[in-house]
Amino acid sequence: MIMRSIDPTTGESFAEFQEHTPKEVCELLAHAEEIAPAWRGTPFEERARLMRRAGMILREKRSGHAALMTREMGKPITQAEAEVDKCAAACDFFADHAARFLADEPVKTDASRSYIRYEPLGAILAIMPWNFPFWQVFRFAAPNLMAGNVGILKHAPNVSGCSLAIEHVFHDAGFPVGTFTSLLVDASAVEGLINESVVKGVTLTGSGRAGAAVGAQAGRALKKSVLELGGSDPFIVLPDADPVATARAAVAARCVNSGQSCIAAKRFIVVGDNPRFENEFSRAMAALRVGDPRDRQTEIGPLARRDLLENLARQVSASLDAGARLLTRGQILPGKGFFYAPTLLAEVRPGMPAFDEETFGPVAAMIRASDIDEAVCLANQTVYGLGASVWTGDSAVAERLAGRLECGTVFINGMVKSDPRLPFGGIKQSGYGRELASIGIREFTNVKTVWVKDVIEPATNASTE
Repeated sequence: MIMRSIDPTTGESFAEFQEHTPKEVCELLAHAEEIAPAWRGTPFEERARLMRRAGMILREKRSGHAALMTREMGKPITQAEAEVDKCAAACDFFADHAARFLADEPVKTDASRSYIRYEPLGAILAIMPWNFPFWQVFRFAAPNLMAGNVGILKHAPNVSGCSLAIEHVFHDAGFPVGTFTSLLVDASAVEGLINESVVKGVTLTGSGRAGAAVGAQAGRALKKSVLELGGSDPFIVLPDADPVATARAAVAARCVNSGQSCIAAKRFIVVGDNPRFENEFSRAMAALRVGDPRDRQTEIGPLARRDLLENLARQVSASLDAGARLLTRGQILPGKGFFYAPTLLAEVRPGMPAFDEETFGPVAAMIRASDIDEAVCLANQTVYGLGASVWTGDSAVAERLAGRLECGTVFINGMVKSDPRLPFGGIKQSGYGRELASIGIREFTNVKTVWVKDVIEPATNASTE
């Protein structure tokens, strides 16, 4: 089978990749299984040296990697460059902190000494999406390789070039063959990969449907899984928020990566009448520059695939039919490529696709709430629970409100983002488990209890359960 890279700016294929044959997959998995024990025993200092080298290579080849992302999935070039920088920073972060995050933890018990150890599981399968084709892989790879696991990547087929480029980064950095492997295989191969004995855990970033299938299969195989799925993040605007600054932040929060982000703000819940915010929001959305993502002035590039474009158009059309009001454009743009005009919908309510579904593209849904209690109710009225943000002049009020929001991350007066220093993940249909920080690096470790008595003592009748 041939995998094709299609430039979403033109809709034309520009590269082809031969899918790995079953025989090749077996050979690559055998390399991973062979290297896993040796990599597990590699000292942190050596792992860190190689990981820092990977970060250095990312920086050295920043322009090429960014250009590849832009061509394969349409990311505006300045954002693609920032993505490479973030990957390099993650390499440095986990090189610096992994040993501390995974150090033995002493616990005072009735033993002479007892402690908790964090030991690698082995090969971890990562099933990754196209929208942040470098960052989402490094978000998995940097902590797991530093933990002593080896990585097996099944990337989205439309970013096969990025998949192989990431493998080359680790190879060029000096990681042993098999420590990180990119498999060019179709989604139909995932079930078989999960069942392979070499695979000890699986992580997926993607849709709810894919997450349900992978989580179920991992469960049947009795293997640990971490799922980071979709989101419909609320952006709650309280009456005392600066209307102009908040509106500008709203546009940035919605339109990062041309709106193709799980943690992009999607539902803008405005408490009370706030015409200045609404007017500035509408003006700024309409002013966004749409165009060739290679142009450094472009703010909105194409969507990554035609089917994504068509689904977004359906969601907008159905929401308008259900009573939403169009404030800016709301249409597929004419010409080549998969471009959708930046769109702001007002008077959005539950039951409309723009409220109920995840919208993946530059479409913002504005919702009116009469007070804070209704805002919280609307924010939580979703199957998703990834992130949320609250905008206000009184951060103490927002912190109390944060405790009422059903999600994995709350940002106050700031855009929701992933940060290597903080755990990242969601609840409800946004998935389970965490990536990043000390919690994320421990997800695919054996949390082992060690209890030691220096002297053998007579047994007692105390319960051992």
